[in-house]
Amino acid sequence: MAEEMTLAVDCGGGGIKASVVDGRGTLIAPARRTPTPYPLPPELLVKTVVDLAAALPPATRVTMGVPGMIRHGVVITTPHYITRDGPRSKVLPELVEAWAHFDMRREIRDALGLPTVVLNDAEVAGAGVITGTGLEMIITLGTGLGNAVFDGGVLSPHVEVSQGFVRWGLTYDDYIGEHERLRLGDGHWSRRVRRIVEGLRPMYLWDRLFLGGGNSKRITASTLSRIGDEIVVVPNDAGLIGGVRSWEL
Repeated sequence: MAEEMTLAVDCGGGGIKASVVDGRGTLIAPARRTPTPYPLPPELLVKTVVDLAAALPPATRVTMGVPGMIRHGVVITTPHYITRDGPRSKVLPELVEAWAHFDMRREIRDALGLPTVVLNDAEVAGAGVITGTGLEMIITLGTGLGNAVFDGGVLSPHVEVSQGFVRWGLTYDDYIGEHERLRLGDGHWSRRVRRIVEGLRPMYLWDRLFLGGGNSKRITASTLSRIGDEIVVVPNDAGLIGGVRSWEL
């Protein structure tokens, strides 16, 4: 049988990137990225993915990671794509309605004519880095906070930690997102990352925690030295590499 080639699409609040990955998890073409367009009805995201796919080598299947609560390929809710101009801008009621229960798996499958898996974006990233033993968690740091949990390599039901409250009425997205990193600077922001890890540790009691996403590389060395031996910082391309192993979850 011919080797599967996976079109892996990583959708974020600030950008959407895609590449084609072979069965060993190697990108066979440089990732292509486009800024996330706003306002973003679901049909525009589908078109954006189709346009990215047209600029990449042929694939035999698709894995797509989308922020928010995704169940069986259906978007229950997504935090960024319901806004007028992107994260922290005005929420548009018509977009809330358009995104609620949008069957993204079906729409991408039909648009590209390929078997498709759609998961939460942190779940895809986690699939790219987990060892498959013990209880493993990934936290992705970017526009906001993403998360996924795996037990013995099996994906656990998703919990949107990003929408939980940290303090002063702030959600995790508010507290640790890119806007706060820019406001505070990497040093102060890194200390917030440590506080979040220390707060989540007794809740999940993980065997291993991965820190991923575009901002994981901005955690200061002094914070990393204090954050725990069971914590591993992983590269941002996990959201693409995980496109292969997502089919095995």
